[in-house]
Amino acid sequence: MSTEHVIQPKSSLHPRSVEGRFRNLKTGILVLAYAVFFLLPWLRWERAVGPDQSVLFDIPGRRYYIFDLVMHAQDIFWLTALLFLAAVLLFFVTTLLGRVFCGYFCFQTLWTDAFRFIERAIQGDRVARLRLEKQPWNPEKIRKIGLTHLAWLGLAMWTGISFAIYWGDAYELTWSFFTGTAPAAMYGTVIILTLTTYLTAGWAKEYVCLHMCPYSRFQSVMFDQDTMIVSYDMNRGEGTAGRVKPVKEMRDQTNRQAAGHGDCVDCGLCVQVCPTGIDIRDGLQIGCIHCALCIDACDGIMDKQGWKRGLIRYTSEHGLEGKKTKILKLRTVGYGLATLLATIYLVWSIASSKLLEANAVQIRSPLYVTLSDGRIQNSYEFKINNKSMEAARYTLTLENLPNAELDLGQINELSLKPDSSMRVLAKIRYTVQPGDTLKNREFQFKLTPLEGKVTEPVIIPSHFIMP
Repeated sequence: MSTEHVIQPKSSLHPRSVEGRFRNLKTGILVLAYAVFFLLPWLRWERAVGPDQSVLFDIPGRRYYIFDLVMHAQDIFWLTALLFLAAVLLFFVTTLLGRVFCGYFCFQTLWTDAFRFIERAIQGDRVARLRLEKQPWNPEKIRKIGLTHLAWLGLAMWTGISFAIYWGDAYELTWSFFTGTAPAAMYGTVIILTLTTYLTAGWAKEYVCLHMCPYSRFQSVMFDQDTMIVSYDMNRGEGTAGRVKPVKEMRDQTNRQAAGHGDCVDCGLCVQVCPTGIDIRDGLQIGCIHCALCIDACDGIMDKQGWKRGLIRYTSEHGLEGKKTKILKLRTVGYGLATLLATIYLVWSIASSKLLEANAVQIRSPLYVTLSDGRIQNSYEFKINNKSMEAARYTLTLENLPNAELDLGQINELSLKPDSSMRVLAKIRYTVQPGDTLKNREFQFKLTPLEGKVTEPVIIPSHFIMP
């Protein structure tokens, strides 16, 4: 059986480190992403009510705290809008710049990069790692391989713990985790994330991109001849006689061109630095994540030779053919408008969210009661939700229902603490007037704030049922 297409259980790729503007950009995004993910739960944030953690998802309290924004269970549609925005933004960026999300922002890329930084710090660069892999097991190999996997497990475990502490107080959960008093759900979460992070970023690595990621399978349908992707300029690199190494007279670019050879010196660095092990000179491939490290490697060689950069560069198929790259097309404009509209809607929805919500539900068993004095009584369950971070008081009155009396029991004013809600049983007693024939009367409850951040009254339409 041929082993050419067999997926090995362990990655054998050892990418070479490279310096350049795209590597610096990837490292900057990696540091920023890790700083946000690992440090946010530890940042304190003062609130009038609620936890003093900057970002916390309180499932039991049905509150999601993101700095000054407090999301309630009924605000879940914001998540829908956010997911839609993320999808159209991904499509928009992919149409313009190919798989840059994969190369710079994907979790698999970020964690695999970090694992490879650890591997390189302990075992050395590519040549040292290849030599270590081939040498027999001895104390040096056991020590370096063992330290690498221990460091990987440490980062994987801290990844799981960092995820878990977003769902509770970071300091308390971390202390309880290491003292054995944390909830069972936290231990389960940490174990699952530790194992999955260790296996995918430490062992599977590029096989996740090549064989497991669904995005790599359908991203090509969003490409066209104007999509800016990492490309090898074959005309410049190959010439008419193909690639040749810069030996003897072939070090001079004029001699190379006279002999029909291109600028590619066949050094192989573009392959050695690739995190998925592809050869960009073979054209667009499913394994290319557009990280542009091959551009850094090739630019470095061109600089040493004193030749113009750009043998490998971000360009379109039309650009390689000498044609103009069209940015404004139906596809890009459509995705761009969808991204803009989704952003505007999400920002508007958050900015215009009501800090005071109220609703009234009629108690329908029974629909009405006829009292001994002849009046008709309807009952309602009235719910008030004060979403502001200040205490507030309210009065509840009736509108457009003359000859009716509102009974709230012993309550004269409705008082709510910050970010709290209350339910009130409201009874309406209506005195029937001579000539009344209507069975269903429309009216409104009016909830008027007496103090607090909200000053505008809330009107709640309802119905009064007659015999």
